Amino acid sequence: MKGGLLVDDEFIHGEEKNMTVRKTSLFFSGDGFTVYDSKGSLVFRVDSYGGPNNRDTDEVVLMDAHGRCLLTLRRKRPSLRRRWEGYLGERTDGQKPIFGVRRSSIIGRNSVTVEVYAEYECSEYLIEGNFGQRSCTVVEAETRRKVAEIRRKVDASTNVMLGKDVFSLNVKAGFDGAFAMGLVLVLDQIYGDDYVELGEEQVHPSALDL
Repeated sequence: MKGGLLVDDEFIHGEEKNMTVRKTSLFFSGDGFTVYDSKGSLVFRVDSYGGPNNRDTDEVVLMDAHGRCLLTLRRKRPSLRRRWEGYLGERTDGQKPIFGVRRSSIIGRNSVTVEVYAEYECSEYLIEGNFGQRSCTVVEAETRRKVAEIRRKVDASTNVMLGKDVFSLNVKAGFDGAFAMGLVLVLDQIYGDDYVELGEEQVHPSALDL
């Protein structure tokens, strides 16, 4: 693999791209998403079939606008939701993952590590920030170069910040947008929207039991 390609070169661009991510249900973490580009065209979608228990499922599938499976994200057992792996396309038995995601096991450290299992320009990324507040940055671990950012979205016409069910995904030039959206889905599965205060950090309640 070369450059920023990991999933599909259709989603790699020469300039940074801003996408709008919208949750298709406001009641449960881990359910459906739709993702639009700056012109309002559908780019990605994630359909929800599990209702209120969907966040307890082991797999999440990222599709393009036409329903083609781009990534299958699967929780690695046993992991207490800390570890997920990504598979190219629709996962089959015996298929090897192309990347893994793990949450820091250190209480009070709010970060996630992404390891790419392939010949790739960058083999490790860090996700830093607070996904519950829609404020995260994905950086190359070695160079600290930003490759993607998650931010709260502001309505351009009213200058009012929107709710957390609608947020922005900024993908830097040369980075795979499908890979970036796959990381968003893993973050939603790991953290959801609910945080409690722990010192100066905000941590998901499940972390308090670890």
